[in-house]
Amino acid sequence: MIQLKYPAPGAPDLAMRTKELLEQAGFGPVEEHHGRGLDHGAWVPLMLMYPEADIPVCQLSVHAGRDGTYHYNLGKALAPLRADGVLVLGSGSATHNLSKMTLYEAPVPRWASDFDTWLEDSLMGGRYDDVNCYDERAPYGKVAHPSPEHFHPLHVALGAAGDESKAELIHRSWTNTNHSYASYRFTEKN
Repeated sequence: MIQLKYPAPGAPDLAMRTKELLEQAGFGPVEEHHGRGLDHGAWVPLMLMYPEADIPVCQLSVHAGRDGTYHYNLGKALAPLRADGVLVLGSGSATHNLSKMTLYEAPVPRWASDFDTWLEDSLMGGRYDDVNCYDERAPYGKVAHPSPEHFHPLHVALGAAGDESKAELIHRSWTNTNHSYASYRFTEKN
């Protein structure tokens, strides 16, 4: 078994500021977990982006029992962190249905491609409310994400970027036939 380590330093001041912002916005009480370590959703992209593990990291958990709008509003509460130079990274997958994944190469199934296209069109078109309500408005929303924990990080990042942000597709790839790694960056509109 290969064991990977990503020894990024913690960011206790950022964690405290995050907790304060969330509690001020009504998302409290916020629990702290000091010994948990980073989830693969955090260290995998960070390892690719910052291979030297030389940036401080604070991870925030999502709530699978809450909807996209909740997570979008949670992200909006974190928007002041942008002025402090904090990167809010929402790591998950554009589609994530393990029960329908295959290990062989095959064409991307329609449910996955339709959802992925809808997501791109919605984000690029600034229809963030549609993205927040993806499970009702997107084609195959509940098939693409039968449980939302791999999609809600997008809502947090989108909320942190703000209502006036614009989306940019920066990467697209597929694995295991239907697992989309479409990646977006949110910047201020010019």
